[in-house]
Amino acid sequence: MTAPLDVSGTAMEAQPEAVIEGVGAKAIEGRSLGQIAWMRLKRDKVAIGGAIVVFLLILIAVLAPLIVGLFGHPIDKWNNDLVDPGTGAPLGSFGGISSEHLLGVEPTTGRDIFSRIVYGAQVSLLIGVLSALVAVLIGTIMGGMAGFFGGWLDQMISRLMDLLLAFPQLLFAIALVSVVPDKLWGLEGSGVRMGVLIVVIGLFGWPYIGRIVRGQVITLREREFVDAARSLGATRMHILRSEILPNLVAPILVYTTLIIPTNILTEASLSFLGVGVKAPTPSWGQMLSDAISTYQTAPLFMIIPGTAIFVTVLAFNLFGDGLRDALDPRVR
Repeated sequence: MTAPLDVSGTAMEAQPEAVIEGVGAKAIEGRSLGQIAWMRLKRDKVAIGGAIVVFLLILIAVLAPLIVGLFGHPIDKWNNDLVDPGTGAPLGSFGGISSEHLLGVEPTTGRDIFSRIVYGAQVSLLIGVLSALVAVLIGTIMGGMAGFFGGWLDQMISRLMDLLLAFPQLLFAIALVSVVPDKLWGLEGSGVRMGVLIVVIGLFGWPYIGRIVRGQVITLREREFVDAARSLGATRMHILRSEILPNLVAPILVYTTLIIPTNILTEASLSFLGVGVKAPTPSWGQMLSDAISTYQTAPLFMIIPGTAIFVTVLAFNLFGDGLRDALDPRVR
């Protein structure tokens, strides 16, 4: 006859030794969705590298006057002594790179390329970020209303999205900028051009996020927590604002990081075509346009702004992809 089992003792004594050593007396703490996303994002070294580059670019844009004051020269200062009077090519090797001019000088004008690259980052990021915010704001409102209310409102907003997606954005921007006065909205010169570009890029960019938000809202409005809120007497606007909108933060945040580089490329394209910011305000696309006539004698004048655009867009895309993977619970 077998002896009865001894079940006396505390719950801690009954646990396996490995569990006791690993946990001890400390209670197990749960993690929020934000903490889980941050842990997953930290493991993605490529995304973290892109985030570091984005942070450095933002820091350069914000501190542009200080950086240029320490390491550069005024962006509109011509230095004819630094270029060949016959060919216009920069004197010295590698486009005139020296301790005084870290990235060389422009052909013909002799202006400091480093200073213009730094201020060009300010222009590109300002237009890219602000136009993305305009697109996200309009797209979230319109897509949320279309997906939640449905019916004739959904049909009207969806057809408006289709119309804007089919409209030639670049041609409209070129036509609009060419007729805009030099003073508008309290701005003048390059400020007017930047304001127009922000509005145009934002207005033509919101249908993309509007479609994403609409699809997410159509899915969320049939979920159990929305039905529970309806049964408790919550109004439609309360459900949309308090129950559905918080669940859209992740896709909106991810799409924002992915639309900013697209807007930067659009601004560079418009500046390359001559309808961007006005000189002497620098822009990377404008510098590429100026380098067309001199790239054979001074190739660095084209390579440097092209590399700046490439690195900026790549960093935002890598960070956006990593953020999407970190916020998506279906990705392991």
